[in-house]
Amino acid sequence: MERKFIGAGLLSGLIAGLIAYTFARIFIEPQVAKAIDYEEVRSHAEETLSGEHAHEHELFTRSVQENIGAGIGTVVFALAIGALFAVVFTVAWAYFGRRRPSTDPRAVAAALSGIAFVAVIAIPFFVYPPNPPAVGEEDTIGSRSGSFLTITLVSIALAIVGVLIATALSARIGAWWAGIVGAVVYLIGVTITAALLPEFKEVPGPVMDGDTIVAPGFPGQVVADFRVYAIANQVLLWAVLTIVFIGLLGVMMRRTRSVAAAAESVERISA
Repeated sequence: MERKFIGAGLLSGLIAGLIAYTFARIFIEPQVAKAIDYEEVRSHAEETLSGEHAHEHELFTRSVQENIGAGIGTVVFALAIGALFAVVFTVAWAYFGRRRPSTDPRAVAAALSGIAFVAVIAIPFFVYPPNPPAVGEEDTIGSRSGSFLTITLVSIALAIVGVLIATALSARIGAWWAGIVGAVVYLIGVTITAALLPEFKEVPGPVMDGDTIVAPGFPGQVVADFRVYAIANQVLLWAVLTIVFIGLLGVMMRRTRSVAAAAESVERISA
């Protein structure tokens, strides 16, 4: 059964990745193109002021990057998420399925997806929202990456703690109140962590030559649109992955019931 869960996770991830890439190609790539255009204008203005001219050659063209590169990256990421989701679901179902045989595995998958999305995607996104190209300083790349990894790991750890607390308290105070207590513990933990981590505001301002604006600052609308489409893309990916995975679970459940019913019929005939 574990292999079937992993297979369902990979298939769900593949479908979700293809749909997410299509969304990104239509909505996110135009924002990336605008950011790259701005970066070129800004670089030209800075070179004009400094008198230095840098010659950079891209290893891959923009066409290759936005089509083949982005497509492969998105699908591989979705496959990894699907596989990890299936593994965690297998562990969760082994726990809840044994203790509560009446539990619907599809409900477990839906709850797990919601918790995982909040812990892995939503909280890190709102603490450190992604930026399009040309936003962010090169000197802070290491610090920004480390801070993002920190909030992600802490968020996952606190989500596990919250689930364990809710599970332990559910028999005493009821599932709803136990879930609220676990959620409060999680939110308090991530809020404190986010407050302790550094803040980065590195949207480029205008390039100035004395009192003259040589190049404008980075368009705020591009940043806003990029972030909206980025989180929408993640919501779409996780929603599709969850729906397909739950649908495959339903198919497996029906097949299991059919096999059990056939075995029972055989036993009755033999008797």
